[in-house]
Amino acid sequence: MKKKLFQLLPIILISMLLTACGQDVEAPSSEGRLKVVATTTIVGDVVAQVGGDLIDLSVLLPIGADPHGFDPSPQDVAKVAEADVVFANGVGLEEFLDPLIESAGVEDKVVHVSEGIDFLMFEGEEHDHEGEEHEGEEHDHEGEEHEGEEHGHEGEEHHHHGGADPHTWTDPNNVMVWVHNIEHKLSELDPENAETYAANAEAYEAELKALDAWIREQVALIPAESRKLVTDHSVFGYYAEQYGFEQVGALIPGYSTVAEPTAQELAEIEDAIHDLDVKAVFVGNTVNSSLAERVAEDTGVQLVFLYTGSLGEPDGEAGTYIDYMRYNVKAILDALK
Repeated sequence: MKKKLFQLLPIILISMLLTACGQDVEAPSSEGRLKVVATTTIVGDVVAQVGGDLIDLSVLLPIGADPHGFDPSPQDVAKVAEADVVFANGVGLEEFLDPLIESAGVEDKVVHVSEGIDFLMFEGEEHDHEGEEHEGEEHDHEGEEHEGEEHGHEGEEHHHHGGADPHTWTDPNNVMVWVHNIEHKLSELDPENAETYAANAEAYEAELKALDAWIREQVALIPAESRKLVTDHSVFGYYAEQYGFEQVGALIPGYSTVAEPTAQELAEIEDAIHDLDVKAVFVGNTVNSSLAERVAEDTGVQLVFLYTGSLGEPDGEAGTYIDYMRYNVKAILDALK
């Protein structure tokens, strides 16, 4: 933890300097548009669908970056300090954001778009994180839990098997909750354009409902006994829960890509792949694939790359959230046929 704080020292000093210089984080931009920051490309795309041309949007993570291991730059600190609002996934996904917003003194500007979702809990435990109860649980998760994760990343054996699953976006029904939270905050900050934000949100929610219906149609073509998922880390829990898949296992225990499995955990996954006749191992394109490649070679199953924590290039196959979901659904189902 001390090492991480030392690495963040330049960022903290810059944010303090911005505050000392009287940066007004309340005021909208000179063009009259709200200054909006989103953490990931996925969050950013949904915010853009609701905000449209009425907002000045910046996204912290570049395309292809892994949110579990991202380190913010001094420029990122400036963006956060100057923003009217910062939209984050929440549920502990953006560990990097906590010290950044604390040092910039903009805790009240951060909106966790996953607020109100009934989170899945690792180790088979489920918990309702809505309202005040959610805030308390999330505080514990983003504090004590993350200190352990970082500690484990420094080299000691520590795995995150517990806590809430932050990958809420793998179910478009959850993204509808995002849309509501984003529309509510933008309308609160910019009431003159509230009707436009509401109309944008309604239109995008209709697209998400159509996406959900399409996914159900596609999944129905795959026999239930073939709907088994092995992934690099536990990223598709909400997708599996919503559309009737079984998560046979993950190569990396818990939700974070910075953890590592023990030899016993890896052997158990390989045994499950053999015993359950799993057809593929799915790996995110933002993480090191060497472990997945090893497992695929050991078990003889195919290795399938998916988009996980980031969208693709704007004009590519996964340039928007809806394209991202369509690509992943097709890739998963093609591999399991």
